[in-house]
Amino acid sequence: MLVIFQSQAAGDVMMFGDVAKKMMELMGKEPAERGIVSIDQLPEAIARLKAAVSDDKVAQAGMQEEDLPAYEQAPDGTKRDYVSLARRAIPLIELLEWSLKKKVPVTWGV
Repeated sequence: MLVIFQSQAAGDVMMFGDVAKKMMELMGKEPAERGIVSIDQLPEAIARLKAAVSDDKVAQAGMQEEDLPAYEQAPDGTKRDYVSLARRAIPLIELLEWSLKKKVPVTWGV
């Protein structure tokens, strides 16, 4: 399942469902098939995602490339390439920042 984060301020950000749910939780939102980050909620959502990315970078700071996992388990039990939280979150953070700048909400749906 893919979840698409959308805003009139910038292009869509698509994520696997499990990754999108993690981002929703990090933003302080209840994971759901459809939702919204209102204009008033954008600053906190951005701050929360940036803090999570920063924490993740600190946790991985002492690790060498070979110490990082090569794969992660997908919800269906298969393996997929490991992708860091920063790499996953930055496009969404940028969408949220553009939305704040243009004063429009971000919505998501399946």
